This record gives sequence, C-alpha cells and structure tokens, in this order.
Amino acid sequence: MDSQLVCSEVIAKSGVAFGTSGARGLVKDFTPDVNAAFAVAFISAIENVFSFDTVAIAIDNRPSSYGIAQACAEALKQRGLNVVYYGVVPTPALAYKAMQDNMPCIMVTGSHIPFDRNGLKFYRPDGEITKVDELTILASNAVFTVLPENLAELTLDTAASESYIQRYTSLFNADTLKGKKIGIYEHSSAGRDIYKVLFEQLGAEVVSLGRSNEFVPIDTEAVSDEDKQRALDWSKEFSFDAIFSTDGDGDRPLIADENGNWLRGDILGLLCSQLLNIDALATPVSCNTAIEKTKSFKEVKRTKIGSPYVIAEFVNLAKHYASVAGFEANGGYLLGSDINYNTKLLRALPTRDALLPALILFSQQKDISKLLDNLPQRFTASDRVQCFPRERSLSLLTELKEDASVFLSKLGFEGSYEIDTTDGLRITLNAGYIVHLRPSGNAPELRCYAEAESYESAQEIVKQVLKLVIQ
Repeated sequence: MDSQLVCSEVIAKSGVAFGTSGARGLVKDFTPDVNAAFAVAFISAIENVFSFDTVAIAIDNRPSSYGIAQACAEALKQRGLNVVYYGVVPTPALAYKAMQDNMPCIMVTGSHIPFDRNGLKFYRPDGEITKVDELTILASNAVFTVLPENLAELTLDTAASESYIQRYTSLFNADTLKGKKIGIYEHSSAGRDIYKVLFEQLGAEVVSLGRSNEFVPIDTEAVSDEDKQRALDWSKEFSFDAIFSTDGDGDRPLIADENGNWLRGDILGLLCSQLLNIDALATPVSCNTAIEKTKSFKEVKRTKIGSPYVIAEFVNLAKHYASVAGFEANGGYLLGSDINYNTKLLRALPTRDALLPALILFSQQKDISKLLDNLPQRFTASDRVQCFPRERSLSLLTELKEDASVFLSKLGFEGSYEIDTTDGLRITLNAGYIVHLRPSGNAPELRCYAEAESYESAQEIVKQVLKLVIQ
C-alpha cells in the first residue's frame, strides 16, 4: 500500500511559511511532498465552496519553479483533477485567465526574493486566497500519496498569455502608443516575452534591454544603485519616453520617466488611480501621504502591508463607491471593481498587476515628469537590511514602541511624535518626517521606509536609520 501523508503535518515540518502574499521558503525546503501538501491542502480548503474540475498552474523563471509545478500537478491529479499548465507567465496573467474560466490556480514564484528561495501563490476562482484561507491550508488534515520519484512532464498551453495581452489590446486603440519609444528591462521577468509584443501592438517603438539567462531578483521597492545607473544610461543612449520593467513574477511594475529616473510604486499607483477616476482606494500604511493630500478620492483606507489586506477592504468600499482600486508601495495595482475606460469595460482584477498602471501612464500625452510635477511634493525612500533575524527586528520594534525618543535623537530629530502600529512601527514626527520600520513577512530582512519633503532627505533618513539599526 502506498504511503499516505497528512498535509498539515508535512507543512508544519517544512520550513515553508506564509508571508505577506503567498508561501515562501528556501528551495531545498520545497521538496516534492511539501509541494504536494500545499497543493492538496489548498484544494481541500476551497472545494466545498467552489465547483471545479480543473486547476491552472504557471511559473516564473527560477530554476526550481518547473519542478515545483510538476509536483503540484502530480498531487492534483491524485485527487482526480485536471491540470492546465500555462508555463512562464506573469502572476496577473495566470490569475486573470483562471478567473475568466472560473477555476483555481497556483503560481510558482518567489517574486523578488533571491533564487535560492521560491514560493507558491494560491488563487480561488474568485481571486487571491484570504488570510483565513491560509490558516485553513495550514490546518488541513487532507492526505495524499507520496509522489513518485519521476514526475510527468507538463504540456504547455499558451492561452493565459494570449488572454492577458487581449485584455489590454482591447482596451486601447492600436495607435495609443504611436510615437512613444519604450525600453523594456527584461532581465528574467516572467512577462518578458509578453510586454514587447503588447507594446508594439499598441504602436510603440520598443527596445529590449538587459535580458538575462540567470534569475535576477529585482525588488521594485529597493532598486539597486546598479539598476538606477542603468536606467540613466539607457535613457541617455536611446532617448526613451519611458523604461518598463517588473519584479520576477511580473506583478510589480518598475517604471522610469523620460529622464531615466525610476518612479516610486505608490506614486505610480496614485497617478494611475487619478487617471482612471477611481472613487475609493485601499492602500497599505507604508504608502506616500500624497495620496490623501491630492484630495482626489472620496475615501482612502489604510491597511496592513500585503495584497490580501488590500483586497479585504474592497468588499466594504464597494458597498459605497462605484469604482474601487488599490496599490502597494511596490507598485502592484489591484483593480477592485469593473470600470469603464475609453468607453470600454475593464473587468476587475483584484490581484497585483504591473501592466495596467504602465499602460495608463504611457498612453498620456504629457511627459511622465510633467505628470509628477502636479502632485503634492512628498517623497518616499526605502531600503532593507538583509540577513537580519526576525526576532531581532521584533525586539527593536518593541523597544521603540515604548520610547523612540533616544533613537530619534540619534538621527537628529527632537520633539513630539506619533506612533502607528498598523504594520510594523510607523513614526510621524512633528516636522512632517516619517520613519517606518517593518520586518519582512517572508525573509530575514528589516525594511525601512521614510517620507520627507525631498527625495534626498527621505533617502538620507533611510540610510541613517539602517546604519543605526545594525550597530
């Protein structure tokens, strides 16, 4: 008799855990049986609520992702389910196609974290799983049979990438980007074979940049100095109107203006929301306060960091407002309701998407820098300390919650301050500066966000805070 394993027991011993969005861990911990346990636990968590006979799977370009997908597929077939494999596509492309077909899906990706780690993102037929779903998965007593040593090859279906392209070519005219010259920093992005096709179909002249056969962990909230210089150099060499890139799984955009300056993700989200005439927003507490200062929205609801928290607010906001959306500091844009744009209907896509904010911005006649000039001049910066144990982060935050005055004085700040513990520790000083410390939910990292009246000041605050933290 084949050996039976209990999902919750396998997951508990795995070292793989849920973070802000999806389960993450070291590649070595994603054994075939761990992958199977997560896949089966996910299905068992939703099968009494939704009716389906097929599950979709897609992956990013990490070396380990295909093997993880094979194991998930094998476990799903054990339960009598069909599996459709969409290959390497952006997470929003998989989610969009699966939602249209009313099926659940699994995305194998570690997003922006290094390639020695990976992850799994789960979607019900109606969108991302909730935090409650995560707990149900972790507690699942569903069983599966130990997987065979040799797993079946997966047959590629291209329908998800085609559907994703169609979503946006149907929204815009074929000459929308005519006269625009756009660089695409492709690196190892899961969407790198989609973006050039799409932008050219909308009339743009496109130049491919920086394609890599090795996985590149692009973090849209902490752009490296090397990538900052690359954008400046590319802009000067090619005279681009914009440069477009994403993180590893293509759900977080990274956009540079005509001068080669990368935009902060929350500013991109703000511009996109204004241009879409969104009524109400849900956005994490870490995002720029320029959002409220524009007075462009009927309501702005601040949440904990992570797309599940943003999505959770959509239900309440949709009761009161016709159009609802959200975005994160990483730039991922979540469309919480159907909207009309260009006299056409754009269906909701309540998961992080990189393409919508990019296309809305690129389709404007004004230079991107001119659009930025119209916003309240509040600037944010962020960075992180890697290999920083979570326990050490939590100890620091507890200490600062009790009294941050000594810490702040070492940074040159005096006077009163307010503390917000919605997610991590966010300190607002009487002079208008903001310092926000938060442990990563899926890696041993401590992130620092800062806000000030100039980017240089915000950047210097982040630099000094992280320097002080590691002393």
